Order: sequence, then C-alpha cells, then structure tokens
Amino acid sequence: MYFTSFRSVVSVVSAGVVLWAFSSAFHPAAAATLEAPKGEVLLTVTGNLQTTNADGAAAFDLEMLEALPKTEFSTTTVWTEGVQEFEGVSLQALSELLGVEGENLHATAVNDYGINIPTDSIAKDGPIVAYRMNGKTMSLRDKGPLWIVYPYDSSPDLRSEVIYSRSIWQLDRIEAQD
Repeated sequence: MYFTSFRSVVSVVSAGVVLWAFSSAFHPAAAATLEAPKGEVLLTVTGNLQTTNADGAAAFDLEMLEALPKTEFSTTTVWTEGVQEFEGVSLQALSELLGVEGENLHATAVNDYGINIPTDSIAKDGPIVAYRMNGKTMSLRDKGPLWIVYPYDSSPDLRSEVIYSRSIWQLDRIEAQD
C-alpha cells in the first residue's frame, strides 16, 4: 500500500484503532481481556462466562462498573417513597460483555438471599445493576452498594410479585447457570 504522506499513514492507523475500539465495545467477545479491579470488589460474576479476570470469574469494582455503558431512569419502587433516580449498567449489557451463556442468572445478596432471573427476561430496557440512587452511591443500609432495579413505572408488567422478587438489593454476586 502506498501512502502520499505521513498524515495518510496516521489517518489509516487511527482509523484502525477506532475500528478496533468500536468492535471491542460493541462485540465484547472480541475484547481480549477484562482488566482486574483496582478497588474494592463489589460484584463477582461466575458460571458460564466467556470473559473473566479472576480465576474463572469476573470481578468488578465501582470504577469498572462506572466505565460500562450507563443506563439511567426514574421510577417509583415499593421500598422507597416517591420517584427515585437510578444509574447503573443494564443487566443485558453486563451479560453481553461477559459472554454469559445459560438460561438463568442466579443473583445473591450479601445476606445470601438469592433469586433466579431468566436470561431471556433481561431485555435492553429491562433491569440495571444500579450503583447510584439519586446521584449518590448506596451504602449497605440504603440497599447498596448494588441493587438490581427495573423501570417499574414504564410498564404494568414490571409491577408484579415476580419482578419485585428479582429486585435484589445488597447484590454482591451473580452466577450464570444452565
């Protein structure tokens, strides 16, 4: 290939880097590795995963979760008063990043309360792993540091006992299961 100037070479190299970054961001299986957490691990994902960073698991600190594509919405909940603003990563995006395979995500809280979320129910506009409520990180006392939250006000289907049971707070681990 013949280039007429240094600027042409830089443009081609830059375009290649952008395409690689774009493909890695939107096709997570193309990403070589998931970096190790530098801070306190808030979430550990195990089970049927294609992408890991810690002995067959994917461990995330807050900074890593914040670096993922962010989803925000406002909704009421049966556990809080008034409309709350939530910020986090969609469960679908997290599953895609890790190459989750299987029919269920078994989510477990700090107190060992666990629930199953069918992977076919985590659509794009579905639940998020919230790390902020009303612009603030959540403490254990405030249902944090992580809470699986649905946009309950967006559909009557999301205001059911099944969905409420999947809205696990104090989340600290998820296992992808068959």
